[in-house]
Amino acid sequence: MGNNKAAVCVLALVLCGLLATDTAAAGCDASALSPCMGAIMLGGAVTPGCCARLRAQRACLCQYARDPSYRGYVNSPRAQSVVAACGLPRPKC
Repeated sequence: MGNNKAAVCVLALVLCGLLATDTAAAGCDASALSPCMGAIMLGGAVTPGCCARLRAQRACLCQYARDPSYRGYVNSPRAQSVVAACGLPRPKC
């Protein structure tokens, strides 16, 4: 079980790196959403820091959702739960 969590954490870090690289030119920084990774990937608690970062990146969420590299993560039920827990409307892309 510990190996699965480690693999998920490594995947999350790689994902953040890909997001930052692919979206930096557009002014979006998906790595800023790293405080939300525990909640999105593992179903952990949604923190105030996560919500603050999510609000700051709100205009970029549709851009992230359209990218095939990580659309599955952004559109996942857990990600949608995090958006709702932060009191934000679900993005309409």
